[in-house]
Amino acid sequence: GGGGGGGDDHKKKKKMQKQHQHQPPPAPLNFHTFVVIVAGVSGCGKSSVGIAVAKLWGSATFADADDYHPAENIEKMRSGTALNDSDRKPWLEALAKLIKRHVESKTRLVLSCSALKKSYRDILRGMDDKISSKVGILLLEGSVELIASRLKDRKGHFFNPKLLQSQFQTLEKPKPSENVLIVPILEPVSTIAHSIVQHLQKRSRI
Repeated sequence: GGGGGGGDDHKKKKKMQKQHQHQPPPAPLNFHTFVVIVAGVSGCGKSSVGIAVAKLWGSATFADADDYHPAENIEKMRSGTALNDSDRKPWLEALAKLIKRHVESKTRLVLSCSALKKSYRDILRGMDDKISSKVGILLLEGSVELIASRLKDRKGHFFNPKLLQSQFQTLEKPKPSENVLIVPILEPVSTIAHSIVQHLQKRSRI
């Protein structure tokens, strides 16, 4: 048999394979959201905001992604070593399973998770539109100076403030196409949480 089968040498351009729908995308957080991911660098207030949102939203569970790290990751962070992507992969996949369980059982979850890169946020949302359409992500945003001052005041938290700079370097600010809600952290936690829950109660697409 065999003749050389290399006829299709040109690479197909994968530019705009997906047809863009004309209707606007749903708001990042809306009435159909079951899982809210509160993202941002360490010290931006993810846990405080997440806990407050879970209480206000009603019948919601709060989870801290840090609690799902394997022991070796925690040890690395304690010693001041930044995690790499292979350290993070099993951790993100475990969180994605947790998110999927909540969406499938229609139970509300607020998850605080750094989710600094687009690739991490993509793993958390998953590729199944039935799941990802029910997962909302918001990014808490503040200056390095503000967050550094908050980290200095923290007790009993394993994050090493020296890693803050590397977190800001890792952070990929979401583009509009990612449909992530950007929330500045200048307001008090209760004010931020109330405005987030207002988004979650909106029935419209805008």
